[in-house]
Amino acid sequence: MTKAILHRLIKDYKAPDILTCIANLSNDEVFTPPDLVDKVLDLLPENVWHNKNLHWLDPACKTGIFLRQIAVRLMEGLRDEFPNEESRRQHILQNMLFGIAITDLTAMISRRSLYTSKNASGEKSVAKFTNPSGNISYDNRSHTYKNSSCIYCGSKAGGKLDRDATKERHAYNFIHLTKEEAANMKFDIIVGNPPYQLSDGGGTGSSAMPIYQHFVNQAKKLNPRYMAFIIPSRWFAGGKGLDGFREEMLHDDRIREIVDYPDANDCFPGVEIKGGVNYFIWDREYHGDCKITTIVGNSKPSVMTRSLSENSSFVRWNEAIPILRKVQSRHEQTLEDYISSRRPFNFNSNFTDYDQINNPDKIKIYVLGGKSGYIQRERVQSNLESIDTVKVLCAKAGSVNGHFPNRVLGSLFIAEPPSVCTETFLIAGQFKTLTEAENYTKYLKTRFVRFLLLLKTPTQNMSKSCFAFIPALDMTKEWTDAKLYKRYEITPNEQAYIESMIQEM
Repeated sequence: MTKAILHRLIKDYKAPDILTCIANLSNDEVFTPPDLVDKVLDLLPENVWHNKNLHWLDPACKTGIFLRQIAVRLMEGLRDEFPNEESRRQHILQNMLFGIAITDLTAMISRRSLYTSKNASGEKSVAKFTNPSGNISYDNRSHTYKNSSCIYCGSKAGGKLDRDATKERHAYNFIHLTKEEAANMKFDIIVGNPPYQLSDGGGTGSSAMPIYQHFVNQAKKLNPRYMAFIIPSRWFAGGKGLDGFREEMLHDDRIREIVDYPDANDCFPGVEIKGGVNYFIWDREYHGDCKITTIVGNSKPSVMTRSLSENSSFVRWNEAIPILRKVQSRHEQTLEDYISSRRPFNFNSNFTDYDQINNPDKIKIYVLGGKSGYIQRERVQSNLESIDTVKVLCAKAGSVNGHFPNRVLGSLFIAEPPSVCTETFLIAGQFKTLTEAENYTKYLKTRFVRFLLLLKTPTQNMSKSCFAFIPALDMTKEWTDAKLYKRYEITPNEQAYIESMIQEM
C-alpha cells in the first residue's frame, strides 16, 4: 500500500487525532502514538492487507489504536474483495479484528476507537454486534497464587494487586489464560504494545518486575503466522526476570527485524523508559539473520543484518560490532570475574547507622550521596577478606540515558583499607598496591573501556555482567586510549565513533 493512499485514508480522521492527545496511564502502561503503530504495521508483508481470511489480535488494548490502524488499511486492501463499503466494514470488524483490553476503561476507549461507540451493540456503533463488547473483551481476573506468587505473572500474594473485584487487579487476561482457553485461540497475526512492568509494591522504575516478556511468550505459544510487539529494550542484556527471555530471543531466528530506539523519547515523547524501546517482527516461516535498525534522534538510522546470537547479550550498536569482534578475537579474561556482586558487604543503600568519629576499632564505610562514616569492624558479616584490600569503587547507578556522548560510569574512586561500602557501590577491583589501583582507575576512565561497558549496559543500573566485554589487563602498566586503540587495532574511523559516543571523564 502506498504512503499516499495511507495518508489519504488517515485524513478521514479529523485532525488532530484524539489518540495522540491522551495522557499515558503510567510508565507501566504506555499509550501508543498512531505514527508509531503505522511504523510497526509497515513491517508486515503487503499481502496481509488483501487477505480476508486472516484473524488479527491485539492482546493488550489500551486506546484501540492498533486495531483502528489495521482497519484503515484493510478497508483499502479489501476493496476489490468487497466492493460494497458497508459489507467490507462489517466483515473486517466482525470477522477479522479482535482485542483483549488491559482494564475496563481501556476496553471502552478501544471500542470507541474501533466501533465509534463504547457499546458495540449500540445505535452509534458502526459495527453490527448483539454483544456490547463486540470483539474487544475484558475480564477483571484474579491472580492465581502458588507459593505466594502468581503462577502466570509472578505478582506477590498479599501485595497491592491482591484485592477484591471493585478494583483493577491487573491480572492481564492474555497472560492469565488457562491451557484450555489458550488452546481455543487461533490467530494469524498478533500485534500490540503490552504493559511493561508490574508495580505490585516490589520495586519501581527499572527495578519493578518486568511483565512484557510474558505477552511475547504467550503469543509464541499460539503460533501465529506473524507477531509484532513494542517492548522495552532492557531484555537486550537480561536482568531482573529477563535472563531466560533474553536467551530465548537471541536464539530465535524467526525474528526478522528489530527497530531500536535507545532514547524512548524518540518514539514516546515525554515518557521515560530506562534503556529505550524497540519493536520487532517475528515471522513463523522465516529462519535467518535479523535486520537491526537503530534510531537516535534525527540522525541517519544505522542498519545492519546480523545474527542475534553472536554474543551472550544483544549489542544494539551496529557500528560497535567490528570493534567488539577485534577485542574478543584475543580471547582475554574479562573484568566480569573481578567485579563484586550487588551489596558486596551486605549493607543496604539507605544504611545510616554509622558514626562520624573514627578510632582504631572502626573502619570507614562509603554510603549514598558521596558521604562516608565509620562503623565497628565486627559489624561486617560478608566479604571480610576485602576489608583490608585497596579497592576501586564505582557507583552502581551509571549515567546511561540514551543521549550521546555519554559518560556511562558514575562516580569512581579508590577506597584505601580498611574500608567497606553500601550497595550504592560495586567493588570494581581489588589490589595489593595503590599504584595498581590508580592504573586501574585510569583504565576504567578511558573512552575505550567505557565504550565496551556501554555495549552491555542498557540502563543506569550497573552489575558485574555489564563488564563482560572489558579485557582484564595487567594493571602494573598505565593504559591510555592511544595504547588501547593500538593494542586492538582500532581504526581512525572507529576511534572517531567511540569518541562520538563516550565523553571525557
